[in-house]
Amino acid sequence: MKRFTFSLLSFIALIIPASAFELPANSKQCLVGIASSWDSSYVTLTMYERGNGGWKQDGASWKGRLGQNGLVWGKGLHPLPNGVKTKKEGDRRAPAGVFDLGGAWGYAPSIKKSSNLSYVQVTQGCLWYEDPSSPHYNMYRRIDYAPRTEEEKNAQMKQGDYAHSLKLFIAHNAYPNITPGAGSSIFFHIWRNSGGSATFGCTTMSESNLKRLISSVEPKKRPVYVLLPQAEYEQYKAAWKLP
Repeated sequence: MKRFTFSLLSFIALIIPASAFELPANSKQCLVGIASSWDSSYVTLTMYERGNGGWKQDGASWKGRLGQNGLVWGKGLHPLPNGVKTKKEGDRRAPAGVFDLGGAWGYAPSIKKSSNLSYVQVTQGCLWYEDPSSPHYNMYRRIDYAPRTEEEKNAQMKQGDYAHSLKLFIAHNAYPNITPGAGSSIFFHIWRNSGGSATFGCTTMSESNLKRLISSVEPKKRPVYVLLPQAEYEQYKAAWKLP
């Protein structure tokens, strides 16, 4: 009987459409990023808060940049539509879908943030691995010595790059469910050339908007990031209970 029940549930899981998904019930904050198409590297970002009356916009929208080649379905909270392409390491596309938000990292000793949001001041011993062959792929690691190996040196988060002097983690392909080669090191960080440059897959914005975003994120509200092209956002909005 147990085996039959398991088989039946497995079959049902296979036939449940992507429309059966919806935002987590305990999520009270949602940052929505809308691109005009899958090939666009430009995004409009809007923060929403959920109360008794549903989702309401919190403040004005602002502009950001995405991957040089646009977007592709990523690995997050959402189900994947059948037969779609998904993010791969080095494809220079931002992962689309619904993602939890993680902690913040930066060069400064401290930043303005919720007391519940973790923050790490980046030192030479802070590492983030982007090599799919590494056992630490897409994971943060801190060592208490100067990096020695090429792998450790390549994984250093502090490279003297101001664009990465402040960042907030987007939980794409995140621990503990990491797939090697499915894309790593996806963050919100400061944009380059005042927004004139696209990214390798991150979502970037002005420093002032990034600071405002990080200061507004409240982990107790289960903040999520929804990034989709306009057509897909409209397609899934009702079923997924998006703002």
